[in-house]
Amino acid sequence: MNNVTLIGRLTKDPEQRQSNSGTVMCNFTLAVNRRFKKQGQPDADFITCVAFGKTAEIICKYLHKGDQMGAEGSIQTSNYTNKQGQKIYRTDVLVNQMEFIGSKNQQSSGTAQQGQPITQNPYQQPVEGKYGGYGPEDTLPLENDDLPF
Repeated sequence: MNNVTLIGRLTKDPEQRQSNSGTVMCNFTLAVNRRFKKQGQPDADFITCVAFGKTAEIICKYLHKGDQMGAEGSIQTSNYTNKQGQKIYRTDVLVNQMEFIGSKNQQSSGTAQQGQPITQNPYQQPVEGKYGGYGPEDTLPLENDDLPF
């Protein structure tokens, strides 16, 4: 099984281009935080991603450097020979699905900005918290009677 799910921030604006066959492509890099810190400091992996078609168009149109997104897809490895005759190996995530999570402005202000989508709970009531949605500091008051099981 080849399935990848990532949540990270764009390191720069996505780059849109077209393949030789005319298909829209979008290249971008996600900075994905590691679970553990390195010498007490946050550490991240920088994952190169590629999207095609409508997904690529949406990413390039609506997402910018610093925005947080979720991406689901598969890993693809490839290689080519560069102009110096060296064999170059690449590993990319081919994005099948994506989800908007938050913008850089939303994160820095601590609340959802007007006109920006925010995470909603299952009952379609906006939840605005430190992270603009569900998170360790963003909890809803629930009683045992509220749970479906």
